[in-house]
Amino acid sequence: MSFNFGAPAGSTATTATPAAPTGLFGATQNKGFGFGTGFGTTTGSSTGLGTGLGFGTFNTQQSQSNLGGLFSQPTQAPVQSNQLINTASALSAPTLLGDERDAILAKWNQLQAFWGTGKGYFNNNIPPVEFTQENPFCRFKAVGYSCMPNNKDEDGLVVLIFNRKEADIRSQQQQLIESFHKILGGNQTLTVNVEGVKTLPDDQTEVVIYVVERSPNGTSRRVPATTLYAHFEQANIKTSLQQLGVTLSMTRTELSPAQIKQLLQNPPAGVDPIIWEQAKVDNPDSEKLIPVPMVGFKELLRRLKVQDQMTKQHQTRLDIISEDISELQKNQTTTLAKIAQYKRKLMELSHRTLQVLIKQEIQRKSGYAIQADEEQLRVQLDTIQCELNAPTQFKGRLNELMSQIRMQNHFGAVKSEERYYVDADLLREIKQHLKQQQEGLSHLISIIKDDLEDIKLIEHGLNENIHIRGGVFS
Repeated sequence: MSFNFGAPAGSTATTATPAAPTGLFGATQNKGFGFGTGFGTTTGSSTGLGTGLGFGTFNTQQSQSNLGGLFSQPTQAPVQSNQLINTASALSAPTLLGDERDAILAKWNQLQAFWGTGKGYFNNNIPPVEFTQENPFCRFKAVGYSCMPNNKDEDGLVVLIFNRKEADIRSQQQQLIESFHKILGGNQTLTVNVEGVKTLPDDQTEVVIYVVERSPNGTSRRVPATTLYAHFEQANIKTSLQQLGVTLSMTRTELSPAQIKQLLQNPPAGVDPIIWEQAKVDNPDSEKLIPVPMVGFKELLRRLKVQDQMTKQHQTRLDIISEDISELQKNQTTTLAKIAQYKRKLMELSHRTLQVLIKQEIQRKSGYAIQADEEQLRVQLDTIQCELNAPTQFKGRLNELMSQIRMQNHFGAVKSEERYYVDADLLREIKQHLKQQQEGLSHLISIIKDDLEDIKLIEHGLNENIHIRGGVFS
């Protein structure tokens, strides 16, 4: 279904998009509920890069669970209850002025709450309510779906978002790898590898990396994603990454069933529980997709840009595949022609080889009497020759066909000598009809010429676009 930010309570407007690189709910929304910074937040002492973990490069102390920031929040029920009571008072019964103007103020507060911005004044002794897009009354929100990652923590994949173009990242990829290696302490047992580079909207680039750790005995393993992410989240390391152009880092790990259950049971801030339940029911693939709220036009625009970017990448890949198919078809045609040529050459060589064998056999048998098997072969050949020359066999039928062909040619020659006379009026009508046909053909030829010029113009534009895309993906 299409987006519907103004959907009333009890209805849902959903859409499915690829997993966004800025977290589950957007780059600016982080309420302890997301694949990136929401699940990757760690507190307390960080693991760091020391000695003692596995091969002796990383500490054995494990980072705090990715869901620590989500499921270990302190209880804030009284504060939320007061906030809800104040919001309801600002929208229904403000007592700021004590006259009929309070009703107008209530309608103004309702408009601000629906829009998701502004302050709601309702009492002289209580501070105003701050309306944000997360408030339950904001109408500019919907529910979509994002793909859940399927990588394990042992794969060690960490996503880094660069505020730089993909061309710059690819041209300086080796320098970036060396910088990451320095950030990791310059340990010779660590190797930084790039899993993939992908273009994002707004001239941003997603780089997926993993680190391989080698032990003195020759074995190697990947550093877990949570450990690497915890190291990147240290204050000094994060500053170094920002100097390289990194705006966001997150782990790419799958969610456990308990985490998914916890996420689905608790509706996000500002989302009506009924809409959230309906979104879970409408999930087209609960094994791969998870419902996520889209709050505000900024989030909608971000997801639209991501989907448009993915569509362009898919179209580019389809164009490349189409070119490869065309090239393969040309190669197939060339190969078939070569195969036919080689078959003819093989038949010719077989005949020449047979002639050589015949002459060699004749010379070898020269001066010898005819043997029994040769006599038997001569009898078989004579029998075949007799069958071919028989009147009712192949030669007779061939002669009959030749006679019929000669008779048809003779009748055609006789008919061609006959003359036909056409009435003058009929001849004039025929000439007029042919003239009209000639004019129609001339008009059709002019239309075809115009269409050919348009097609040449389109081909010229397509060639320029293909040249540009080839330069981007080279």
